[in-house]
Amino acid sequence: MGDTGTSTTYTAKGKPFERDMDYISDRILAGERSADPDDRGPQDVQVWPVEPGRYRLVAAKACPWANRAIIVRNLLGLEDVISWGAPGPTHDQRSWTFDLDLDGRDPVLDMTHLQEAYFNRVPDYPKGITVPAIVDVASRAVVTNDFPQITHDLFFEWREHHRPDAPDLWPADLREEMETVMKRVFTEVNNGVYRCGFAGSQEAYDDAYDRLWVAMDWLEERLTDRRYLMGDAITEADVRLFTTLARFDAVYHGHFKCNRVKLAEMPALWGYARDLFQTPGFGETIDFDQIKQHYYVVHTDVNPTGIVPQGPDPDVWLEPHGRG
Repeated sequence: MGDTGTSTTYTAKGKPFERDMDYISDRILAGERSADPDDRGPQDVQVWPVEPGRYRLVAAKACPWANRAIIVRNLLGLEDVISWGAPGPTHDQRSWTFDLDLDGRDPVLDMTHLQEAYFNRVPDYPKGITVPAIVDVASRAVVTNDFPQITHDLFFEWREHHRPDAPDLWPADLREEMETVMKRVFTEVNNGVYRCGFAGSQEAYDDAYDRLWVAMDWLEERLTDRRYLMGDAITEADVRLFTTLARFDAVYHGHFKCNRVKLAEMPALWGYARDLFQTPGFGETIDFDQIKQHYYVVHTDVNPTGIVPQGPDPDVWLEPHGRG
């Protein structure tokens, strides 16, 4: 499961990496509505009500998929509506652990391992214990770990609780094009770096590498004459790309062999990434020490020594980006 499972599942020799997208797909919906049936999870899809204070977002800063949810929660001003529990950057064979908290226990859920919340929902839950996960505080059970749906619903279903100046992350007039852009970003970049890092053969790696850099060149060109992916305003598409770019030079360039050039050597993408990093809601969610601890320690097949590199210098993210 890459960086979101109980332990890293490596690709069989000779095979390309494939991400398991089978999640607990319950929905938290506003008003009297029902969710469409979905066969992806090991249980029937249920609908939960929007209710401030009821849920806890469990999301590790180290994980790019969880990082998305932390950023969206910040941008929409939901900090006092949905609490946040932060596991540490590494996990044991059971699951993500709350080792950053006093006595290694989440202070709200009163548990040491996120696995407990999954088992409270599905006894002996058979799949990876992933983040982000939204947990019902009263029952201490996972509601959903469907990461793309989580950020979508934070915007559409929790609107009544957004702060007045919250950005329109899903503008209606751009939504169709944005969905196409986000699909390409996910398949070729967000997941593309993992296809490089966990490729089971030279052929699989070469194919993944080529696909990644075609997409990176496309993004470089797209961002040359526009500030953000969809134009002049930040959208969900930018959140989804940013969490990969933030990890690129520190992890993916070397650890995952995505090493044609560094992000810092692509003028438009590097300026764009720094622009977002310096925007409130983004940069404060990035902890490069935790990110490096996660990838270089957990991925023992990729980095058997467990040595964590010291660089690159994080201060470069604060240099002027020139994209005002």
